[in-house]
Amino acid sequence: MIPVLRRDLLLAAIPLPWSKKRGTGSDAVAYVANQRGKSVAAVSLNSFAVTAQAHLGVEPGAILAHPSRPAIYVLAPARGTIIELDSERLSVRRSLRVAPQASAIRLSADGKYLWALSAAARSLARVAVDSLEVSGAIRLSRTPVDFDLQPLGGLAAIALEGGGVALADTANFQVKATIASEDPRVVRFRSDGRQVIVGNRSARTLTIADAATAKVVVNLPLPVEPENFCFKTDGGELFITGRGMDAVVVAYPYRTEVKETVLAGRAPRWMAASTSPELLLVANPEAGDVTILEIETNKLVAVVTVGTETGEIAVTPDSQYALVLNRQSGHLAVIGLWNATTTRSKTAPLFTMIPVGAGPVALAVRAV
Repeated sequence: MIPVLRRDLLLAAIPLPWSKKRGTGSDAVAYVANQRGKSVAAVSLNSFAVTAQAHLGVEPGAILAHPSRPAIYVLAPARGTIIELDSERLSVRRSLRVAPQASAIRLSADGKYLWALSAAARSLARVAVDSLEVSGAIRLSRTPVDFDLQPLGGLAAIALEGGGVALADTANFQVKATIASEDPRVVRFRSDGRQVIVGNRSARTLTIADAATAKVVVNLPLPVEPENFCFKTDGGELFITGRGMDAVVVAYPYRTEVKETVLAGRAPRWMAASTSPELLLVANPEAGDVTILEIETNKLVAVVTVGTETGEIAVTPDSQYALVLNRQSGHLAVIGLWNATTTRSKTAPLFTMIPVGAGPVALAVRAV
């Protein structure tokens, strides 16, 4: 029998070219949650190697790095449990079960609280970081599907199954008002916190509402079912992907208008934006590649093949590298962004691929 060679493993084994002037490493660590491996891997982006593994005994989902504490927070969705890891030793410090199941966690702007969303409990629970104890919860009349926290404000926006976005006061845990929307799947505050932006799946619309009054400002038609949002680093542009078109929709949140639709590979999904250079990276899971667009012009810069089942993307704080999860092979693909901007062709090479564990599903990057 002739052996079948897996393309993604070949990519990991073959030395890859990079610039001699760049590619010397980044002063950051990537933390990767491996679902099938029930573990978290710490990857040094200076040496491009796994430096530690934490075995959790449960399947992790979302992962967050605290900006000022040496702590990593991992959500085990099926158990509704938050696990706190020491970011330096990657050892488990504490854990807390906040609900029967939980789907998402976010950190408050001041870093004092974690918020955990539970569809099973129909609640958004607040967890004090100091004590890792629940300090209150917002009770909801319907099943929640997504949420966001107002930047430097006191509101939470919670998308509800069946329609509507609840605006809740995070100090007294009370729902104040509901934004009218149809089949909301993703919700985010504008960067200044004054408006709420909602992606409505079945209606293929973008609802923009006033955060203070909950009144709808506009409903913008979209050519896709909005599932994923990514903001430009200054918050001035919003990029949207979803089923219905192999494209990224570009919207102006402050002008409340859709700018254009840009072709961006096959069935694009996850996205990330870099600062310098200003690039939008788009993961195409079915094609196993990443499309790189120049944000200023929305023109294609390069396409980078990273393996199979491309997953979540993150950019290092210095914007030197893009990190891409390869869910099937268990690798973290590292793209040198200078390679993408200097290539004369529409393809760019990988910097390297790092084996991180079985079934990586989420990552967080922390500067060191």
